[in-house]
Amino acid sequence: MHPGAAIHAGPSVFGRVRAAFVALALATTLTGCGAINRVPTLEESAKSSWSEVQNQYQRRADLIPNLVETVKGYAQQEKDVLIGVTEARAKASSVKVDASTVSDPQKFKEFQDAQNQLSGALGRLLVTVERYPDLKSNQNFLALQSQLEGTENRIAVARRDYIGAVQAYNTEVRTLPGRWIAAWFYPEAKPMETFTAMPNSERPPNVKF
Repeated sequence: MHPGAAIHAGPSVFGRVRAAFVALALATTLTGCGAINRVPTLEESAKSSWSEVQNQYQRRADLIPNLVETVKGYAQQEKDVLIGVTEARAKASSVKVDASTVSDPQKFKEFQDAQNQLSGALGRLLVTVERYPDLKSNQNFLALQSQLEGTENRIAVARRDYIGAVQAYNTEVRTLPGRWIAAWFYPEAKPMETFTAMPNSERPPNVKF
């Protein structure tokens, strides 16, 4: 090898070694103060909150078939409303949800839109109950009503907790030093989507009769 080549390569090798030592020192410092673990910790918290949102929406979906059958027994003439709820539930259940949903704007919007459509159809079904006093006093319906009301409250709480968890995570990966840490150690970490506020979204739907 030409002597000049060795001399020329020296500073480059030295620079890489120095950068490696700096990165190691920085990683050690960040690990010591816990900062390096903040991104994955907040990410897992947001994912856990998202799972609870899904659980509560699934709980609502599971209640709907019995609710539809109970109403049908007293109000078969409300065919369009009953079909609307059934179809909205089917559509909401058909939306594919996986770990990528929370970081994919299009997938998340599809999920939210489907759940909102189901909420609207369910609300229209419940309004029709006012026309049927016998149904309103049916014990099975009263039990379903109570479960549905509780589920709507849990959905509201789960959504609120998810929004808070995502806000904390997104803030971390978009601001310094979290942005640097995410780029260096967690390049797969992406900002997560959150629910779009709707009028009166801070309150669960009123399903009392």
